Amino acid sequence: MPVPTLDFVSALTAAEEAARIAGALLRTHFTQPLNITRKSAIEVVTEADGAAEKAILDHLLPRYPDHHFIGEEGGGVGRPRKTAKYRWHIDPLDGTTNFSRRIPHFAVSIALADSRNRPLVGVVYDPIREECFTALRGGWARLNGVVIRVSDTPTLGEAVLTSGFPYDRRRNPDNNTEEWSQFVTRTAELRRLGSAALDLCWTACGRLDGFWEPRLKTWDIMAGLLIVTEAGGKVTNYRGGTENVYNGREVVATNSRIHEQVLEVIILGAAAPRPKGRS
Repeated sequence: MPVPTLDFVSALTAAEEAARIAGALLRTHFTQPLNITRKSAIEVVTEADGAAEKAILDHLLPRYPDHHFIGEEGGGVGRPRKTAKYRWHIDPLDGTTNFSRRIPHFAVSIALADSRNRPLVGVVYDPIREECFTALRGGWARLNGVVIRVSDTPTLGEAVLTSGFPYDRRRNPDNNTEEWSQFVTRTAELRRLGSAALDLCWTACGRLDGFWEPRLKTWDIMAGLLIVTEAGGKVTNYRGGTENVYNGREVVATNSRIHEQVLEVIILGAAAPRPKGRS
């Protein structure tokens, strides 16, 4: 008997429903006293993380029992990863540090990918602003149902970029601080906002012009990378290829027009050219 073709539009609808359910839980927890646990001196987790992930799994797992589910707070459920044709990558609360400090900038991120780690469906939901970013592979990217596009900023010197830093930055020299220092003098502005998922979505809708960051997790970026791509942006690793992008090792996502200039700074460092002019 042939395997039924997966309805990706229905999968997107289910993912958005799950994200909104989890987002409603996060809004409730955000206004209440929090039980915070430290994974390390820098990384924290709250009870809201686990509650939101459970809500997502409760919504999606019965609908897709033959899929594998990868979650930041647990996951590893459903069909075994090696035999599953499809895999869900779930971050129930991207921006936990912001959340734990009552900074209203965090999101739920849900992506469906194939066995080759290519995202097919992506949803990122900001429950505070009630903004839901969605995308289908080979289709479109939308914000609350309206099609979005990347910016048309033509040069790095006019661009606003965003990035972040690994949790082990105190002991690991691959911590993004050198790259950050080089971009400071070669961009219009840099922003450190605290949610990779929203960084990517804000690049997709043109609020930002680009994003780079090393050593992320699949659940951090899988949905956002698809949203950027379908909004007309470009996604690569630090050398302009595709290896180690969707596993989070090296991620560069831009409006496409400034992509080569961003890579030049990452590759050349202090030797990269600076913008011309008096600024």
